[in-house]
Amino acid sequence: QVQLVESGGGLVQPGGSVRLSCAVSGFSLDDGIIGWFRQAPGKEREGIACISRSPGSTFYADSVKGRFTISRDNAKNTIDLLMNNLKPEDTAVYYCAARFGHALTILGYQYDHWGQGTQVTVSS
Repeated sequence: QVQLVESGGGLVQPGGSVRLSCAVSGFSLDDGIIGWFRQAPGKEREGIACISRSPGSTFYADSVKGRFTISRDNAKNTIDLLMNNLKPEDTAVYYCAARFGHALTILGYQYDHWGQGTQVTVSS
């Protein structure tokens, strides 16, 4: 059974940083890809980053490119999202998801399993 559990959210000041972690069980990057998504109040879900098993194989939405970094921590079996230079518009619930298959995509409907989400609030 595939399970994903996000952690690391909270309140952060504008310009600050936070690292989110997605603990994955029942799934590995040998099976497919992991993506990060977010949904702000009143807005549609947005795909922001994904990673596959190939070294350096990542993809980012333009809205986060250069500020966010997705990576794998093999020791902890997590997929992390390091978010730098945060802005108030980054406030959202952040989700990780797993997709069987190795083509990089941040289209949410193509993902098979989802975590419960973690809140990130960027405010002074």
